[in-house]
Parts: sequence; C-alpha cells; structure tokens
Amino acid sequence: MTIATTTSEHHEAHPDLRVWGLLTFLASESLMFGGFFATYLFFKAITPVWPPEGMEVELFVPTINTVILVSSSFVIHLGDVAIKKNNVKGMRLWYGITAIMGAIFLVGQVYEYTNLGYGLTTNVFSNCFYILTGFHGLHVFVGLLWMLNVLWRSRVPGHYSATNHTGIEMAEIYWHFVDIIWIVLFTLVYVLNIF
Repeated sequence: MTIATTTSEHHEAHPDLRVWGLLTFLASESLMFGGFFATYLFFKAITPVWPPEGMEVELFVPTINTVILVSSSFVIHLGDVAIKKNNVKGMRLWYGITAIMGAIFLVGQVYEYTNLGYGLTTNVFSNCFYILTGFHGLHVFVGLLWMLNVLWRSRVPGHYSATNHTGIEMAEIYWHFVDIIWIVLFTLVYVLNIF
C-alpha cells in the first residue's frame, strides 16, 4: 500500500537546489582563493624581504574596512531575522544598512589603492596584493549588487515573507563568505606583514 503525499509535503522533503548551487559555487570560490593564498604564501616564503623595501602596507584604512565588513555580517543577519518574523520593512532597513557598509568598504579600498604608491606590475608582492584584494573587492561588489536586487524585489508585496525568503538567506550566506575570506586575507596580507 502506498501513501500519497501532497505537493507541499513532497517539496519539503527535498532541499532547495538553489541553496545547494550557491554552496557549490562558494566551495569553488574558496578553492580559487585558497590557490591565491597559497601562491602569496609561497612567494612570501622564498623572498628574503617581504614586502620588498619601500613597499609599505598601511594598516589604518584596512583595519577600518575590516571593522565595517565584519560588522556588516551581524547587520545583514538582522535582516534575515526580520523577514523570518514577516517584517519586510525591517529586512529592508538592515539590508539597506549592509549595502551602505559594503559601499563604504569599496570606497575605502579605492582610497587605499590611490594612496599606495605602487601598482599592479611593480613587483611580485604588488601583483599578489592587487590580485587578492581586487578579486575580493569584486566579490564585495557582487554582494552589494545582490543586496540591491533583494531590496528592489522586496518592493513587490508578498515577494518575501516568513515562508518565502530563500533569496534573502542566499544573499546572507554569500555575504558571510565574503567576510570570512576578508578575515583570512586581512590576516595574511596586512597583519602578518606588519609584525
């Protein structure tokens, strides 16, 4: 004897493949960043002076950027908590604040680039520096666009709710990934080169 299941019961039995797709994508991005980190550490290990003489790594602006980016992970989570309580306005508020924090991070990165005194092709250190921070900056920009997309879609009544919020959760997962990568990058490229 077989028992028929309703569509909703059948749907709940299977995980959302969009989330699995995102997690697979983030796993591949983790491998790419891992390769960049390994390359950076390899060159650091074989180079007698790293960073080279005259190639100072400033810590002030990147530290402010780190505080902003790590804090934004807590802020975006408040948006997820709000939508799970069916509070669309609260979600918009927290996602809007997170988007502003992401934009400030990018402005800080551009400010840092314009004041470094060396470019992408100056030497191996500068090449590694710009590729790591630039590739991460690209991920921050994509996350910012994703948040703006969530905010745009939230204009439609009922698009997001306590029972329909996968897009919001996926944006949050992506943003946490961006933050974790930055913490590793900040430690390797900035903190370890100062001390």
